Amino acid sequence: MTTSVIPDDRPTRVVNPVHNADPAQLRAAIDAVEPGPLLMTLVHATGDRALLTEFEERLTAARAAHPGRSLPPGQYPKEVADEVRRRAHEILPRGLDPVMRIPDAALFLEMARVATDDTVGPEYEPYLREQAGFEYCPESVPRHRPVPPGFRVAVVGAGMIGINAAVKLAEAGFEFRVFEAGDDIGGTWARNTYPGAAVDTPSHFYSYSFELNPGWSKFYPSGPEYLRYLHHVADKYGIWDSVALSHRVLGCAWVDERQMWQVTVAGPGGSAEVYEANAVITATGVLNGPSVPEVPGLESFTGAAMHTAEWDDSVDLDGKRVVVLGTGCTSVQVVASLAGRAGHQDVVFRQPHWIAPERNVVSTVDDATRWAMRHVPYYHQWYRLVTHWFTADKSYAIPRIDEEWYATHVSSSPANDVLMQICLQHLHEELGDRPDLVEMLTPDFPPFAKRIVKDPGFLAAVRRDDVALHRASFERIEPHGVRLTNGEFLPADVIIWATGFRLEYLGFLDVVGRDGVTLAERWDGGRDPRAHLGITVPGFPNFFVTAGPNAAPNHGGGHNVTSEEHVHYAVECLRHLVDHGYTAMEPTPEAMRAYNERVDTELDRTVWQHAGTANGYYRNSAGRAWVTCPWRLVDYWAMLRAPDPDTLLLHRGPAAQAPG
Repeated sequence: MTTSVIPDDRPTRVVNPVHNADPAQLRAAIDAVEPGPLLMTLVHATGDRALLTEFEERLTAARAAHPGRSLPPGQYPKEVADEVRRRAHEILPRGLDPVMRIPDAALFLEMARVATDDTVGPEYEPYLREQAGFEYCPESVPRHRPVPPGFRVAVVGAGMIGINAAVKLAEAGFEFRVFEAGDDIGGTWARNTYPGAAVDTPSHFYSYSFELNPGWSKFYPSGPEYLRYLHHVADKYGIWDSVALSHRVLGCAWVDERQMWQVTVAGPGGSAEVYEANAVITATGVLNGPSVPEVPGLESFTGAAMHTAEWDDSVDLDGKRVVVLGTGCTSVQVVASLAGRAGHQDVVFRQPHWIAPERNVVSTVDDATRWAMRHVPYYHQWYRLVTHWFTADKSYAIPRIDEEWYATHVSSSPANDVLMQICLQHLHEELGDRPDLVEMLTPDFPPFAKRIVKDPGFLAAVRRDDVALHRASFERIEPHGVRLTNGEFLPADVIIWATGFRLEYLGFLDVVGRDGVTLAERWDGGRDPRAHLGITVPGFPNFFVTAGPNAAPNHGGGHNVTSEEHVHYAVECLRHLVDHGYTAMEPTPEAMRAYNERVDTELDRTVWQHAGTANGYYRNSAGRAWVTCPWRLVDYWAMLRAPDPDTLLLHRGPAAQAPG
């Protein structure tokens, strides 16, 4: 039998019926996939709500029968999973054209609770409906005025956020231009080509909610595969003609008399031009320029030295002595990837990270599961929902501090301790016969104070005879190797800086707002950036900072969620301008001050602010937590549905002029 092909240009939230499905492929898919999402497809297929009641009772009975049994989050007990599969083999061969499509709010919540086998509050219903890719949430204003001709938006950067902005601006009818300094779209995933480069958020969640991808080859995508996904989005939504590659934005200045931004852009030849726009959306992220420590003697080194973000594929690593500085997410990927390829690796680090086990971090998605993602109606959406549920707000309590507990423990609370024990167990399972390595890789601060690392095989790699760990730093570089702060000398053919990026909140961009005030001045030279909702700043009208200060979802979820929220808010603000005949908007100083007071109060209860001995980019030089968003993802999502006029200064300047 032939299998129908789902057109690539269909909206991914629309599920088409599948006809003439291959019975063997369907059977294999039912046996391969996760039972919770599979059960939801049976509800869609039959419209039978009684399935939810029945299996909720089965799950409750299974827990009661085995009170001490521990299962991974979201995993059904075997006896329940087997019954789900039996029913699926009975029901799905009758046809894959669902009787029920998008459920109402009450039913959706009931399905979410049974799919996750967990409590899901009503506030999550619209959020999960959108983020799981079922449908767009209703707009705050059902009808909008047409965008006036000549209303332009400049987007700075064509990574994940810039592509998202392009898609959403086009949908809303705005004219726009995306300026990208590099020679390709993709941002991080165009720049980072080092061996083992991969996303550390699950594939089926780390993608746009409006463009699900059923074809991921791995549960955590490699960098090249993720870049291909972004290229696919750019192709499908036709944004290439609106992207100016190799165009670096040097700065932008607000012209109050014209209510316009003048954006200075250097093209491929280096000559500067001015692009005028009514609004600017920055989509540059915050981790941009590679952070390379200033170590004496680098110029004397006779081998090759490179940062992971400036990878040189021409450097031969096979059989060579390689020194890697760092043990963060990038370093563990490089070290695991080079194990057995490099002749010897020395890994040098000042502080270890908490390393968590993740069974799927290097796992391939089998063919049967990929078939189900593409062909079993709504399986993909429910799988995405369950994956998101257990990687996002379920972790909200972990970085929060229980003062009484924290006074006598390394971990910050009982919830934080659960994660710490999981990490410790993984460390001892991998390295229990090497107490020297266990001691060296055990942090003395609570989990989440620094970014959690998901193990891609790093702990297995450091067991090897050709890999050595050194708890130190570089003191100086000599012609044939590295001298460490503990006095050791490490011979080296290649030095790899796995030292991350300089955290910059637009520090590389000259932004001049109203009355000639620069963003650098407002942000104390970049030392203390603040924004209302992490996005807008008083005195900088129609200027939207995505991935701004205190806007990162460090407790869980993914950059994709908050980036979609920021773009949504920016577009809704621009629509508000057009709908009400305004030319510009900005937050009031009072609104920004009140918002940031709430941010600081909430962060003061977390390990991000009180990180113990942890060193990292989560805190600025004054010790303030300046990266992390303190809210649950669902709460932050709700804050950004639409602008609140009471928090805004709205301007009606001169009649909008066509940009020059």
